[in-house]
Amino acid sequence: MPEALRDHAVSQLRYIRDTMERAASFTAIPGRGGFIVGTIALITTIIAAPLASTAPPIWLAAWLICAVVSAAIGWSAMAWKAKRAGVSLVTGVARRFLVAYFAPILAGAALTFALWLDGAYRPMPAAWLLLYGASFVSSGAFSLRFVPVMGASFMACGIVAAFVPLTIAHFICGAAFALLHIGFGLFIARNYGG
Repeated sequence: MPEALRDHAVSQLRYIRDTMERAASFTAIPGRGGFIVGTIALITTIIAAPLASTAPPIWLAAWLICAVVSAAIGWSAMAWKAKRAGVSLVTGVARRFLVAYFAPILAGAALTFALWLDGAYRPMPAAWLLLYGASFVSSGAFSLRFVPVMGASFMACGIVAAFVPLTIAHFICGAAFALLHIGFGLFIARNYGG
């Protein structure tokens, strides 16, 4: 009888732990990292502006460099914040957040490559904004309440960018990546730390 009671108690504790883990939010989103990423996007917007109309392949290269540098900074800042908070990035809610986040990002990378092969640069900013926004909308289910709002903001900008020439879409893309990252980054840093 005591063994059965112990097994029952262990089972109940496991259930409670799993339920709490599923209900938890991933909070290691880095505010300072977002601010830096937004600043890099602002610099890229300024540098790449003349290239959108004169040299689209070089324009694309500038944005790809921005994306790689920003991803490295964002990932490092997230890992630092998670380590400081004692949160693992490979288990539980963090893993679900990252899977939901990276699925649209990988789709965006594949779509960018396909568009580049066809020399179709005009839809790229819209695709980036829409899929990046979708990454935050989907991963927001495992994070803080405002994360899907941030994603919807990127998507709204992407919808507008889909119907304008590349030179205008470039500025919409740059403004969205710069201002939304800076704004939400400051909000996160102030209200959620790091």
